[in-house]
Amino acid sequence: MPHLLDVPGMSRWIQRDGPEAVLTGLMQCLEEDLRRWDDFEKIPRVASHTPFGVIELMPTTDGELYSFKYVNGHPMNPARGLQTVTAFGVLADVDNGYPIFFAEMTLLTALRTAAQSALAARELTRAGAQVHALIGAGSQAEFQALAMRAALGISRLRVVDLDSAAVEKVRRNLEPLGFEVVLCESVDEAVAGADVITTCTADKVRAAVLHHDQVRPGTHINAIGGDCPGKTEIDPALLAASRVVVEFAPQTRIEGEIQQLPPEFEVTELWQVLTGDAAGRTDDTEITVFDSVGFALADFSALRHAQQATRGAELLQWIDVIADPDDPKDLFSLIARAER
Repeated sequence: MPHLLDVPGMSRWIQRDGPEAVLTGLMQCLEEDLRRWDDFEKIPRVASHTPFGVIELMPTTDGELYSFKYVNGHPMNPARGLQTVTAFGVLADVDNGYPIFFAEMTLLTALRTAAQSALAARELTRAGAQVHALIGAGSQAEFQALAMRAALGISRLRVVDLDSAAVEKVRRNLEPLGFEVVLCESVDEAVAGADVITTCTADKVRAAVLHHDQVRPGTHINAIGGDCPGKTEIDPALLAASRVVVEFAPQTRIEGEIQQLPPEFEVTELWQVLTGDAAGRTDDTEITVFDSVGFALADFSALRHAQQATRGAELLQWIDVIADPDDPKDLFSLIARAER
């Protein structure tokens, strides 16, 4: 039977090790997998769009393990007391096809998204970064702040959101963890003096919450809110004037900020920066953008790390979802066994 890491188990793991240690471990695992990019089967995620949101499947394999994640994105959910994003994922053994590990992935996706943001920021942010601006104070905000501190040492935050209660929530959660949190009234106020800007808004619309004239030279932009067709956050003029790094270009051209630009617009994939096949930041005045939409390889890494980190702990439970008759050819016998 496969193991299950459910929501209580995931929460206890994060509490046991500490969020920043978990994020650091995820960054390391993700970097290991990105450095062996060619080992993986890569396709854009399979998405089903409706007027209400999107439901997606995100599969990949390295030939030894297979993973997939089920995830939704429904921007109107918080207004009815539901999460915008929910997810679960599975690791399976390629040799026999049996699933070996199930996990909740609402928390884990928030962690892996932040870890991937921080990994990219480590490569693209100029030295000496001190201020992180958060445009959007939703479910991702605290994870992004913790990951950037783990990777870059940044503990000074400037936060803006249309929802003042969400901004106050960020302060309430992060100040006890040692962050200096400034609540801002406008995007201009939030990004003033920022070295790293994270955009993470939820509306499924073509928006521009950040414009070229608001960003000073040398800034790194972590654009994570635009993640499906018709949903953007960054002014196209800002993108055109920046060095843009993505996870998997065929998917990002459909779903990311660069959906606004011509298909020939040049981008670099993050794995190329990590392996030295392409440059990241080239000088201290360059504006860099990590146009992140989420990619199946990152979920593979997150599941792999979660399985390794919780193995042998009392955080897991067995889940009986695989039919296992004594005779592999006698599936019908399970019905007779149930009658007894």
